[in-house]
This record gives sequence, structure tokens and C-alpha cells, in this order.
Amino acid sequence: MRYLLIVVAFLNISFANEFYAKLEPVESFQIKSSVSGKVIFSNNKIEGKRANNTKIIEIDSYVDRIDLEQSRAKLRAVNEMMKIEEKNYNRLLKVTSKSGFEKDNQKVKVINFRTTKSDIQIKIANLKDSIKNKKLVEKSNYIYNINVKKGDYVNPGTLLYESKDLSRGKLEIFVPISDIEKIKNKKIFLNGKVTDLNISKIFDVADSKHISSYKVEIIIDNPKTFSRLIKIEFK
Repeated sequence: MRYLLIVVAFLNISFANEFYAKLEPVESFQIKSSVSGKVIFSNNKIEGKRANNTKIIEIDSYVDRIDLEQSRAKLRAVNEMMKIEEKNYNRLLKVTSKSGFEKDNQKVKVINFRTTKSDIQIKIANLKDSIKNKKLVEKSNYIYNINVKKGDYVNPGTLLYESKDLSRGKLEIFVPISDIEKIKNKKIFLNGKVTDLNISKIFDVADSKHISSYKVEIIIDNPKTFSRLIKIEFK
């Protein structure tokens, strides 16, 4: 009976240091539209593949580009007129026969042109930002799901697609608070094989669901496959 109790106790200790988790990408992204417009391109062929500086979604920016061109032309005109009015104002200041009222009127003209210039500059910046945000390109992430198709109309906040960073994977396990100190300095074994991995992060606040455990995160660089169940042991 004593031998049996010792074996049971040993099994309980081993089990406390053995966990299972699914290997997931370290980061997942939901790309949402920040602008309104009609989708003119949706790259469905890249869905389920890694991007390589690949255009994923494009939203119609024709009107924005015309508006940008005209706004730049307007800004050039305003700059020319403002220079003329500033010269007139500087000349007027030197003319002693001109009243203060006339000088103030000329000053107001200069101020109005400066205000108009600032407004156009802000509009140009907003248009450039809008055009940029209507063409979405992914550098290297895995494109998990494309949520819109050509011809759809989107508004700010519309989910366009989801992508995942496959350069690193993470394992998340929930370790009883009483066992945290026991595993900190132990070797990590994955599926029975020793690794040189370390615990990446311990969330030292009890989990909302696993109220007597801390969440522990292990990061793996360049994993070959994802979404597979892995046995994790600390020995």
C-alpha cells in the first residue's frame, strides 16, 4: 500500500508539469477599412497563402486623386496671390499718406490668404492619407481570410481581411499558481523532446476563467506547422 501511494504521488507531480496547447501564430490581425468607397480589387488568389509585398484590397480613389490634383493647383495659385498681397502690404506700410484703416485692410487680405493656404494644406494631407489607405499591401503575412469582394461598398470599420504573422508561434498554457515557481528553472520538453526554449512571459494575475492559474506563454521562432496540439513538459 505504501508503494502504491508513492507511485500515485509521483504521477500527480508529473501531471502537474505536463500540459497541452495548440501552436498558434504569435500575432493575428484584423484589417478594417478607415475610409468609405467601392472595392475595385480583391485578391482572392492570395487567400490561404503568404503575401510578398502583395496588393490585397484596393478601394476606388479616382475622385480623391482628381481632388488632390485640383487642390495642389489651387495651393499654387493661393501661394502666388499671397506673395503679391504681402508685397502690397509691405509697400503700404512705407507710405505715410495711407491711413491705418487701409493698412489694416491689406493686412486682413494677407491673413485670409494664409488661412486659405493652411486649409488647403490640411485638405491635401487628408486626401493623400485617404488614397494611401485605399490600397492595402501586405509585406509577408499569411492571408487568412478576405472578407470583401470586388464591387462591395465599405465604410470605416468594415472588416476587409485577416492576416497572421507566421514568423513566430506561441503556446499558451495555464499553470496552477502553486506550481509556477517549480517550473521557472526547468527544461522545456515539446512532445517528449528537450528544447532550448524558455518561458517568454508569465501573466502574474489569475486568469478570469482559470481562476487558480497563471497564463504562461512560450514563443517559438520559425515554426514549421501551426494549429497542432503539442505536449509541453517541464523537467
